[in-house]
Amino acid sequence: MPEKLPRLFGLNKTNRNFSKKTSWGKNQFNSSFPASLCCYLASKNIDANYLAIKDGKYTPTTIGIDKVFGLSSKSPDLYFAFESQHTPFQKYVIGTLPRTDVVIQKESTGECVSGLEVKLTALPDNTTCELNDNLYGSEIVVRPDTIVYLACALILSTGNKLKGYFKDIKISDWSDANAVLPKIKHIVDTIEKISLIAEKKQTPFLLQPVWKTIGKSPVLADKCLDIFVWSDAGFSSFISKIANKNPDANSITRQTRTAIWLYKMLNDYCDKGKFDHEDIIDSLSYNTKNDKAFASAGNVTNKYMSCKRLETPVISKTEIKNIILGGGQNLLSPERRFDAIIFNSPELFT
Repeated sequence: MPEKLPRLFGLNKTNRNFSKKTSWGKNQFNSSFPASLCCYLASKNIDANYLAIKDGKYTPTTIGIDKVFGLSSKSPDLYFAFESQHTPFQKYVIGTLPRTDVVIQKESTGECVSGLEVKLTALPDNTTCELNDNLYGSEIVVRPDTIVYLACALILSTGNKLKGYFKDIKISDWSDANAVLPKIKHIVDTIEKISLIAEKKQTPFLLQPVWKTIGKSPVLADKCLDIFVWSDAGFSSFISKIANKNPDANSITRQTRTAIWLYKMLNDYCDKGKFDHEDIIDSLSYNTKNDKAFASAGNVTNKYMSCKRLETPVISKTEIKNIILGGGQNLLSPERRFDAIIFNSPELFT
C-alpha cells in the first residue's frame, strides 16, 4: 500500500476505505482508531490493561492484543468489520441481532472470531480534571445494544451453569417499578454471581481506549494513549457494583435499570432459549429514555480502572503519527464547540 494513501496502522483489511473522507467522520474514527491503536500496541509487544475477574474477584490485570482479537494481529487473514453483527450471537435472540462496533473476522472464511464494543474516552473528565493524576477518570456512556451483547457473551461464558442461578422470583409486572424494586437486591446480587461463574471462560468484551489531556485543557499529555479492555465478566461485575440495590429506593436509576435488563435477558434465555431484547428494553423503561443504558463519570470509573497506566498511559503523543498514516489527519472532521473555542481564545478578552 503506497505511503501517500490515508490509512490507520494495522487496518489493512476492513470494510472501511480510509482513502475516503467519509471513513474519517466522528462515528467512524471513534471505533477505527481504537482498533488501530490495538494493532500498534501489539507491534510494540505491549499488552492491554484487562478489567476482569480473577480468582473470584474483580481484578485489573493485562491481556495480549491477540487474545483480545481472537486472532493474531499479524495474521494475513485478519479482517475488521466495523458496525457489523457478531453472527454467532444471533441464536440467543429473538428478532434481529444489533450491530456491534467491530467484529474480528477471518477474511478467508468470513468466520466471526470476536465482537467488540468500543468506547473512546477522554481522561480526565469534568468530575476529575481538578484532582491529582492518580485520581483522574474517564466517563463511559453505554448504549442499550451493548447490554444485548453483554447478555449474549455471558450466556456463552457460563454455559450450562447459568440456569441454576435463575429461579422464578414472582414479579407480576416487570414494567412496574413498584413490582420490581422489592426484588432488586436479588436481581443485582444474581448479576454479581453470574460475573463470578463466568470467570473461567470470560472473554474480552469492550475496548475502552483513553486519551489523556493536561487537566481540562485541549492539550494532550506527553503520555496520552492507552487501551483498557473489559471482559464480559468484569463489565457485568461493574454493573452490579454501580447499581442501587436498595428496595426502598424512590426510583430506578439507569444503572439499576441496566442490571434489570441484563437479568431479564438472561432469565428469559434460561426459560425460553432466547430473549427478546427489543421488547425488554422498550417495556422496561421505568419512565427514563432509552437513548442510553447508563453513564458513569470518571469519579466512579477511576476506582475500577485505577493502575499506573491510567495515571501514565503507555503511548506518547509523538507516536500518533505512527498510527494515523498517509495524511489521514487531514480528513478528520472534528466537532466545533463554541465553549471550547472561547476557552482557547483568551485574546478575545484582552
